[in-house]
Amino acid sequence: MDWLSDNLWSVWLTAAAILGVAELMSLDLVLVMLAVGAIAGAVVALVGAPLVLQLVVAGGAAAAMLLLVRPPVLKRLHTGPELRLGHGKLVGREAVVTERITAHETGRIRVGGEIWSATPYDDLTTIEAGETVEVLQIRGATARVHPIPSLEG
Repeated sequence: MDWLSDNLWSVWLTAAAILGVAELMSLDLVLVMLAVGAIAGAVVALVGAPLVLQLVVAGGAAAAMLLLVRPPVLKRLHTGPELRLGHGKLVGREAVVTERITAHETGRIRVGGEIWSATPYDDLTTIEAGETVEVLQIRGATARVHPIPSLEG
């Protein structure tokens, strides 16, 4: 029994290893948080603290991991990048005007390697060929665009 009390840190590390391997089977991110608590207990045991303090530190570290770390990690894992399909993926992209665009004349833009018909988002705006625009909206097969100011002006 003296060996166990002198080497309690090894028991904590063994528990952490077992919890870590068990986490590989469950993938809940609960057991790995408990394993971190066991590692904290091992560190306190290495310092030579009494068993009660080791239990308190291990429990506190595990609880902190479960309450503070696990929720944001789970949220990050369960939310991926937004998938935009169809013409919605063009909104927000830059395009080059290939034919003059006015409120009365539908022009053309090149965006994403495709030619689209385009009208100005603001009906008072005239956009000349060669200017860079941002696609703000798609209505049917027509892009609603707004010019991007250039630094050369």
